[in-house]
Amino acid sequence: MKTPPLSTLLLLAAFSAHAAPIDIGSSRELLVDDHLIDSMDGATLQLHHPTAKEIVIDHNSPWEGSGCGYHSIFKDGDTYKMYYKAWQLTVQEKKLAPADANFTCYAESKDGIHWTKPNLGLVEYPKGSGNKNNNIVIGLFKEPWMKDAKPDPVHPAVFLDTNPNCPKDAQYKAILRSRGTKGLLALKSPDGLHWSLMSDKPVITAGAFDSQNLAFWDPVRKEYRAYWRIFTAGVTDEKNWKPAGFRAIRTAVSKDMLTWTDQKDLKYEDSPDEHLYTNQIQPYYRAPHLFIGFPTRYVERGWNPSMEALPDRKHRKLRSSISDRYGMAITEGLFMSSRDGVTFKRWREAFLRPGIERPGTWHYGHQYIGWQMVETAADMKGAPNEISLYATEGYWTEKSDQVRRYTMRLDGFVSASAPLKGGSFTTKPITFTGKELKLNFSSSAAGGIKVEIRDEKGKPLPGYSAADCAEVYGDTIERPVHWKGKGSDVSALAGKTVSLHFTLRDADLFAFHFE
Repeated sequence: MKTPPLSTLLLLAAFSAHAAPIDIGSSRELLVDDHLIDSMDGATLQLHHPTAKEIVIDHNSPWEGSGCGYHSIFKDGDTYKMYYKAWQLTVQEKKLAPADANFTCYAESKDGIHWTKPNLGLVEYPKGSGNKNNNIVIGLFKEPWMKDAKPDPVHPAVFLDTNPNCPKDAQYKAILRSRGTKGLLALKSPDGLHWSLMSDKPVITAGAFDSQNLAFWDPVRKEYRAYWRIFTAGVTDEKNWKPAGFRAIRTAVSKDMLTWTDQKDLKYEDSPDEHLYTNQIQPYYRAPHLFIGFPTRYVERGWNPSMEALPDRKHRKLRSSISDRYGMAITEGLFMSSRDGVTFKRWREAFLRPGIERPGTWHYGHQYIGWQMVETAADMKGAPNEISLYATEGYWTEKSDQVRRYTMRLDGFVSASAPLKGGSFTTKPITFTGKELKLNFSSSAAGGIKVEIRDEKGKPLPGYSAADCAEVYGDTIERPVHWKGKGSDVSALAGKTVSLHFTLRDADLFAFHFE
């Protein structure tokens, strides 16, 4: 790449020096992008990956099946709650057999690990049996509350509405695809079990919607935001459903969940066009000014020796008799983040790979990450809480599929990382509020992190130089930085324009904040 002339470099440097500082206040800043980074030397941003844990649910009830998915997970008080589609995918030569499992179901847990399916007594199964001993909350059968609408129970996204002005009869909300008039229906509930329509007509109509489409309350911007499936070139044949272009994502905002405005297609920084099957976007609960997404990447690799060697070859061939993509498509989880909800940094490398080959893996529907993440206790005694994510496996095969739990450290999606020989990065000019600078980091026994606080001209502030900083080492979610003669007190610098210069040795910095 050609180097810009010196005059241009000087102009850019002058502009950078006089750019307005970024006010981070006391917000937690994750190193998921380069928004705050001015320069890096020997350090890089590294994507981290979740750790596989146990199977937490087997969707093996008669009304469930091998097509269960689109899980919505959140914590409500002391209870973890999960909603999902129930659907049996029975594959026959050149066709899918009809299934009478088409429901939205509910499960719950006290720890996010051990889940139960309560008998709710709400929906009859099988139809005409009078038996309601199941965990179904929304069925395909017409109920009085559905009026003339036709909510599709196998495309649900359910959330706890944290809007402080939310009415008590609408504490829970759901987005379901409409089986009638094309679009998305908005539902409400006082308890997450008994539902009613917010409108008997779809509230969003411009899109494709054959995915998990979702919405949530944005506590920072004080509005609802929705994300849903589109195709970049539309649908060329509505009757026979022939989409064109790439599977992509559109967003909009609303004050009431009924009127949606400012529709925009998502944009990505330095990422190629790829098929994104789900989006799984949410405000990160520890830093809600950041949007975090776990979209599913859908790839068709074609028939070749590696495809032939993947698990469940016989069943894969049977699926391909219906459509080649049913047998040869592969899915995996990605990671992306945004500060405005529209432009995302999407990592090209997989966040959740299909993993070691075993039955029920490496196929279409594998590693769909549930929406949303939750915080759970760590396995190791005395360790801090961690993030739990949930993903499907066993999709398409046998009579059920499963949900596996994965864990990560809090804030641990991406780190600024450097080897033992050292590396550094410097932030852009910032202002902050607080008395201490605290780090979420991990180092080796020989490594560590130093922080230098600089003035507007990039010079170390007296008492806050790297030489004054006591190197921070260990592995913890939160630790204050200390300087000789100053201790951890940075209150004298609050509100002033500064920059932070981090020096790392065999260490990872995941997040920092002032408190």
